[in-house]
Formats: sequence, structure tokens, C-alpha cells
Amino acid sequence: MVAIDKPESLLVHRSRLSHDHVFALQLLRDQIGRRVNPVHRLDRATSGVLLFALSSEIAGALASLFATRNVRKTYLAVVRGLVDETGVIDHPLREDGQTEPKEAVTSYTRLADVELPFTVDKYPTARYSLVQVRPHTGRTHQIRRHFKHISHHLVGDTTYGRGEHNRFFREQYGVYRLLLHAGELALDHPVTGQPLVIRSPVPGEMSDLFRTFGWTHR
Repeated sequence: MVAIDKPESLLVHRSRLSHDHVFALQLLRDQIGRRVNPVHRLDRATSGVLLFALSSEIAGALASLFATRNVRKTYLAVVRGLVDETGVIDHPLREDGQTEPKEAVTSYTRLADVELPFTVDKYPTARYSLVQVRPHTGRTHQIRRHFKHISHHLVGDTTYGRGEHNRFFREQYGVYRLLLHAGELALDHPVTGQPLVIRSPVPGEMSDLFRTFGWTHR
């Protein structure tokens, strides 16, 4: 296996919906000089841990671990508003081309929050929360769609988010990205069976923002 720290704005592989010419899969293949097999995905706008397999056999074993929910994925996200200290979002989501929604479950813990003396929407101050997020299923854009469902949209989300909050972070803090980072992937090694935890440090733009707000995180 090989894990990379994917930057935001980089696609995992070619897509008929994009005209990009640079992809994580091809960059990694060229870097290590051998074929790699993607076993899961991250949105273009999401940074963090991305795992590949170096053989079809390992790819199959890893795919089975993901399918049976034996991989624990942990994200950090910044959302609008003050969320509950802990919560579970159990809200089925419809995938592209499907008529029936599928089970989708996300749990979260609020790690920190901030109240800013700015009027961003209808309130005299603006509140934001730093949350640790664990998706228990793997639906497309699950985290982003689930937090929209509970009206705590992710900051920087130009598809499901709120434009006024995205503009505020661009203009006030110079943050132009989706504030969602895949910080940890935990699983049992598909060959040895030993526990394996892969972590990605919070990237600079998000880390700088956390310092501005006085937020600490693991």
C-alpha cells in the first residue's frame, strides 16, 4: 500500500465531469514508477489521507474493509453556527442516477467554537464550530450534504454551503478553500492484521486559521 497527503483542489483520477490534466493517481504512479490502484476517494476540494494499493489483490482486500465498514475515517471541518457537543446525523442520501436514497450515517464531536463580532447574515455576531467528523458510510459528498441537512453548512463549500459565509472567510481571513480535511485513516493491515493508523497534518491555510481562532486540535 501507499498513502499520500492529497492537497485540496487535486482530483483523485480522471473524470468525465472535469477537464483537469493532473490527477493524484497519475502523479503517484509517475513518482514511484509503478501502477497504483485507488481504493477510496476524496472530493477534489478535500485534503488529507488518501490510500492506494500496489496490487489488485490488496486493492480487493482493502475494498472489502471499506465495504464492511472496518475502516475508520476521521475528518476535521469548520461549520457555520454552534453545533451540539456530539451528534449523529442519520439521513439517507440519493446517489447520482439512483431513485432510492441509501443509508448514510455521520457522527461528530465539537472540538472548539468561536463567536466573531461581525454581521454575516441576520445575526449581529457570527459563530463557527470546529468539528471532528466520522462518516460511517461512504456516500458522495456525505459530510457536506449531512451538515447542510442540519443547517450547519461547511465553510468554503461552494456547492452545498452558504455564499455569505464563504465570502466572509475569503475577505476577512483569505481562506479560499473548503474547510474539510481527512486527518486520519485507521484500519487493520490487510496482510499482517496489525492495527494501522495513518495521519495527515492539518494543512497551512487551515492551521493558520485555527491559530487565529485560538483553536487547538490533535
